[in-house]
Amino acid sequence: MPLIHLSGPTEEPVTLAEARAQLRLDGTEEDALVVALIAAARAAIEAETRRVLTMQGWRLTLDAWPDGPLMLPLAPVSAVTALTVAAGDGAPQTVDAALYETALAGDAPRLLAKPGMSLPQPATRLDGIAIDFTAGYGAAGDVPPPLKQALLLLLAQWFEDREAAAVRGLPPMVVALLAPWRRVRL
Repeated sequence: MPLIHLSGPTEEPVTLAEARAQLRLDGTEEDALVVALIAAARAAIEAETRRVLTMQGWRLTLDAWPDGPLMLPLAPVSAVTALTVAAGDGAPQTVDAALYETALAGDAPRLLAKPGMSLPQPATRLDGIAIDFTAGYGAAGDVPPPLKQALLLLLAQWFEDREAAAVRGLPPMVVALLAPWRRVRL
């Protein structure tokens, strides 16, 4: 079940100004590093929680349809933008949206064939199904405050302790902030 990042985010959950305030930086000499650390901290938090903070495009590929509902691996999901199945020649064929339904609200976004319908099987055995979807809370202002705070704390830890940060993992306070937001794999 490979997951491929297609696009975004167009903005980070915290601005450079917010990060500079957290770090108590007056000068701009280290702005490039701070911008890189913001993106790295966002990616680390997204990987830890399996939540996408700001809008991004993703693709999930499958070899075959599951027996029941297909659980999308990230949340929140705002839309399934495309669903394709590999035809005999390997070319992707769009699946008609009338064949499936989605339940995207909440913490368990999923997709399922409508009653009495069946989804087409791919002609190839590997990665023959592709589901493109948009995930994220929305704009930076829509990201829940505890997730933003975790990002700022992680950014500060990495900024202050640059060499040891890669060895230690997430700081305990960041882990505590993320715990209620972590999506459990089934």
